[in-house]
Amino acid sequence: MSDENSSGNGRKRSHREVADTLRDRIRRGDIKAGDPMPTQSRLAEEFGVERGTVRQALHILHDEGLLTEATRGAPARVAATAPPTADEGPAGGRPQQTLSALGPRLTQAFSADDVRIDALSLTSESLMLAMTDPLRLIHENRIKPNSVTVRVLLPARNIELAFPKGVGPGEAGLVHQRWLTQRNAQGQVLRNNLHNIRRSHGVDVHVTFRALPFTPPLKLYVLNGAEALFGYYTVAKRREEIEEINLEMYDALGTESVLFDFEAVAGPRDQAFVEQSANWFDALWNTITSDLTLS
Repeated sequence: MSDENSSGNGRKRSHREVADTLRDRIRRGDIKAGDPMPTQSRLAEEFGVERGTVRQALHILHDEGLLTEATRGAPARVAATAPPTADEGPAGGRPQQTLSALGPRLTQAFSADDVRIDALSLTSESLMLAMTDPLRLIHENRIKPNSVTVRVLLPARNIELAFPKGVGPGEAGLVHQRWLTQRNAQGQVLRNNLHNIRRSHGVDVHVTFRALPFTPPLKLYVLNGAEALFGYYTVAKRREEIEEINLEMYDALGTESVLFDFEAVAGPRDQAFVEQSANWFDALWNTITSDLTLS
């Protein structure tokens, strides 16, 4: 039998594996909110690793909001608002709006050695904004995945969108052009930001977009094949000024969509949802979608 502090093949644990173990202890309540974390030397001895490995693991947990900031002479403590157990889900059973839910989950996904993000949405605005924290941590040398693969499904430029759509007959062209400009600009920013970490930190980055032949009624994010977040687009009538013209349109504000989170480790039901979401995404990607150029 192998030592429980080893990785199972005789090698020492990585900082991500140490972070995973400590995260599980916090979520199970073995270490409760307000409790101080064991000292770095004690954790290093327990896991059979260097103190630098422990420090990296604690940085990950702090960035996820699980730990308070350590001060001189006082260790980090488990945050009073630390995320609940896996059974409750990352939002305590309460779905959150896209940016509130997606940002922390992406940050955690980027702690993997090989990151894989699949996204289906109307534009890539939410994904672009939620990437801010994990990319910041890479630039600060707090985390460094070996590879990042991002696949994004967006509506094709030449289809008639169900939304956003002008209410009046003369408004359709302007509303469609506004959406197309946003789709392309946000996708280009997302792609450029990810390519920057390839140039600056040597991360193997692949970003690919493909075009859907329909308007997606929901948004979906599959993270590392282990977690799926989805939310419905709620369509409403609203007004917006485009090119100095006050237009009435049917639209959905994607960043305000509520996301429901499913983790494969939470049980058979969640695992099945994650697997089916990944399979559905792959089926669309490999069949009815087409090449998409962001221009």
